Amino acid sequence: MCGHTAGRIKTLGHDFGMVRARKLTLSRTSNATEVNRKQKGHPMAKIEKTDAQWREELDPETYRVTRLAGTERPFSHPGFPKTPGVFTCACCGAELFAQENKFESHCGWPAFDAAKDDAPIAETRDTTHGMIRTEVHCDQCGAHLGHVFPDGPRETTGMRYCINGVSLRFVPKDAD
Repeated sequence: MCGHTAGRIKTLGHDFGMVRARKLTLSRTSNATEVNRKQKGHPMAKIEKTDAQWREELDPETYRVTRLAGTERPFSHPGFPKTPGVFTCACCGAELFAQENKFESHCGWPAFDAAKDDAPIAETRDTTHGMIRTEVHCDQCGAHLGHVFPDGPRETTGMRYCINGVSLRFVPKDAD
């Protein structure tokens, strides 16, 4: 999940210049993304902020992981409560994963077998580090979340969304 190379990157139209960040091979187009968003019922307005705005709003590690496609160290995130609730994007608050889809994969990062049905999660082919992987990012704000792999629990979806903990916030379900 991790690794970086020096180079110029551009995300959602924002040029980050020469930074130490992972380059991604992007396979999506704006038209394909818009059609995908309409089919999934996502709001059409994407959140666009300047690099300076993101830096001001996010702590350094969350900024590095979500805006520069970094990876937090495995087993470095303190974890999340086991109570009912939803996991949201750390950058924009979009609801991404439900607590009932979280499972212990022992990979060092929070793992889920599925995203919420209406989650604004998009996938991008990632060919960095001599591997072919599928990167997942928030389609609402472009935040890098992690990767998805086809080695999750067979009894559910068979998928493992391996997500950086700093990319998520946990919102407990309201006690009625």
